[in-house]
Amino acid sequence: MKWRGKRTSGNIQDRRRGGGMGRAGGIGGLGMIVVILVGLFFGVDLTPFLGGGGVGGNQVTTSQSADSGQIDDEAEEFVSVVLRQTEEVWTDIFAASGYQYEEPTLVLFTGATSSACGAAQSAMGPFYCPGDRQVYLDMDFFRVMEQELGAQGDFAKAYVVAHEVGHHVQNLTGLLGEVNQMRRSVSQAESNALSVRVELQADCYSGVWARHVVDDFQLTEEDIRSALDTAARIGDDALQRSMNGVVVPDSFTHGTSEQRQRWFDTGFRTGDEDQCDTFSTNQL
Repeated sequence: MKWRGKRTSGNIQDRRRGGGMGRAGGIGGLGMIVVILVGLFFGVDLTPFLGGGGVGGNQVTTSQSADSGQIDDEAEEFVSVVLRQTEEVWTDIFAASGYQYEEPTLVLFTGATSSACGAAQSAMGPFYCPGDRQVYLDMDFFRVMEQELGAQGDFAKAYVVAHEVGHHVQNLTGLLGEVNQMRRSVSQAESNALSVRVELQADCYSGVWARHVVDDFQLTEEDIRSALDTAARIGDDALQRSMNGVVVPDSFTHGTSEQRQRWFDTGFRTGDEDQCDTFSTNQL
């Protein structure tokens, strides 16, 4: 994946240099375990469905000295380049259907910060909040990906960003609001099943994005394999099996390893967002 020297996004808000809880330590110890065993990687706690409610119920107040548009380090440059590419791809896709794409903001933080969905904490992993249309990322999570989950390569990290932007696309199309309404009147198992479809569609959308940036990023087969390998490592079945050896399908919220790989691959092979309709198929 060749990303250095490419155009960056102006929609990065860097809160890492803020004071207070915003500087609290990053991911480590118990927080790292929570990321792996509870966060279930992308879309943690299903914040797309919180409707502005708090994660864990408590709002975190931070001293936020946010920088926007100024790149301070290589890690920020990387996510800024990836975000810029998502902006360009989804702008073109929306325009082809006669719509205008509204770009999200990606918030970088360390330890904890606040969001319209409540507290954002590093132990939660990356997530998208529909209340403020922002993606939240403590970049120490990338270290956890490599050292604890074994996900290697820059494109595995790009997959993280593209997946969360996929949730933003779902929000813009109105799907998240519709699913939120459905979840209020169904059982927990049915609610979890709806969540799986949301997450698999975001995986497919990340594959669509990957197809559109093959040339710009000079993606190789190894890059795509790294994304597929990451998808396999963070399937609900794989995480539950590694945690306690017991797999409970009714508790799945993100999909199995095979499903996550297949839907990413569907998006990548077709490059067509219309092929990502996980809600009209009985074969997830």
